[in-house]
Parts: sequence; structure tokens; C-alpha cells
Amino acid sequence: MRDVIISIKGAQRPYLAEEDRVEFITGGEYWSDGTETMFTYMESEMTGMEGTRTTFRISPHSVVLTREGSTNAQMIFEQGKKHLFLYETPYGATSMGVDTRRLMTGLDASGGEMEIDYTIDVDSVVVSENSFIIRVRENTAS
Repeated sequence: MRDVIISIKGAQRPYLAEEDRVEFITGGEYWSDGTETMFTYMESEMTGMEGTRTTFRISPHSVVLTREGSTNAQMIFEQGKKHLFLYETPYGATSMGVDTRRLMTGLDASGGEMEIDYTIDVDSVVVSENSFIIRVRENTAS
């Protein structure tokens, strides 16, 4: 694992509501062996998930996002496919679906960029359209 700087730009448009944008820069850890890539970081109060560790596992055709802590979930992003997942918060849990419309991973041994565009649904009713761009680069200060 190497120390990295992770920059996340996200957008969420809840059904019939205005788009909400967030930009988040944090330190994290990164690993890649040429077949699979992984990076992890701690969420902050700004994201509303303080105390949660987020991990991305990137393979050639899918990305798995795992959250563990105050919020728990495992979302599978695979372009053109819908996957169900359980979303657990301190207020309760619900089953949701994630339908990945676009998945672009440009990560290598030294970092790079990843983009995901997807919808979230509950009982097959879309509740939000989401996208994020994540950039990972080496932390030269460490």
C-alpha cells in the first residue's frame, strides 16, 4: 500500500430536486498489481459518513465500492448492469439497486482517474442520478 491523495468530485440529483455537488480531497492508501487495483480512505463529516472507511476494488470490467463503519454498503458497478445492495445507516437499512450507465477506469500502478455515472433505485423506482470522478495521485509529502 502506498500513501496517495484522492480527489473526488461528485454530483447527485435526487428525483424532482436540484443537483447537489460535492468536492472532497483526502489522503488514502493505494495498491495495484496490474490485474486489480484498490484504494481506501476515511469519509469525513462533510460527506455525512464520518467514521466510515470507503474502499474501491477495480478489476477489468467492474468496480466494487465497500463502506464499513457508521454506514455499511457494498455496491457493484458494472456498465450496463444493475446490482442490488443493502444500505445500512444508524437510522436503519434498505435494499437498493445500482444501475451503472457509464464506467471508465484509467488507473495504473501510479494512480490515475476513474469516472462512474449511475442511478440508484428503491423498489425499481429511480431515486437519484449520480456521478463521480475520482483522481488518485502519489502523496509526495509522505
